[in-house]
Amino acid sequence: MRTQTKEIQQHLTPEIALQILKAGNARFMKNLKINRNLLQQLNETYDGQYPFAVVLSCIDSRASSELIFDQGLGDLFSIRIAGNILNDDIIGSMEFACKVSGAKIIVVVGHTRCGAIKGACDDVQLGKLTDLLAKIKPVVEKVRDPEATDQNSKNEEFVSKVAEANVFNVIEEIKGRSEILREMLEQKQIGIVGAMYDLHTGHIDFYES
Repeated sequence: MRTQTKEIQQHLTPEIALQILKAGNARFMKNLKINRNLLQQLNETYDGQYPFAVVLSCIDSRASSELIFDQGLGDLFSIRIAGNILNDDIIGSMEFACKVSGAKIIVVVGHTRCGAIKGACDDVQLGKLTDLLAKIKPVVEKVRDPEATDQNSKNEEFVSKVAEANVFNVIEEIKGRSEILREMLEQKQIGIVGAMYDLHTGHIDFYES
C-alpha cells in the first residue's frame, strides 16, 4: 500500500476521501486489512506528513480510527477524547490539520454503548470528568422526553439517540466556532460528516448531509 504523499493528498477531494474511509471500514468488517509495511511508512513520512482525513472519535479502546478505517501511518489525524466532545484545543487541531496540512475531510465518530454518553445520561459526578460530561448534558436534555421514566444509561435506545444527537451537535459546533473551517467548507475545500460505529458488528454508519 502506498504511503500518503503530498501529491496524492492534493489530488483528493472530500468525496474521494470519504469513499476511502468507507472502503477501509468494509475491509475491517471482513477482517481483510491491507498489508502495510508500517516501518516503511514511518520512514517515508519522516520528512513530512500528508493525512487525508481528520477523525474525532472517543477514547474507547475498541474504537481506534486507524483500525476501524483500515488506514496506515500518515493517513489520518486522529483526535480522541471521551464522548468525542469538542473544545477549543480540538478545534485548533482541526484548523491545523485542514488549513495547514491539507486534510480533505473531518469525520466525527460516535459509537454504540459509549461510556461517556451513559455517564452524561446518569449525571455522573467524578472529578474533572464532571466538566467533560457537562458538554454532553445539553444534548441529553434535548433528546430526553420529560414524560418518560427510564431515560438513563440502562435504556440502550435512549443512549443511542443521545450518541447520535451528540455527533450532530459537535458538527454544528465545529461550523459555528471555527471561521477557518466554516470558510473551507463553504468553498468545498473540505467536507465534514458524522458517523456511528457499532461496537458489535464493526460497521460504521455515515450521516451525510
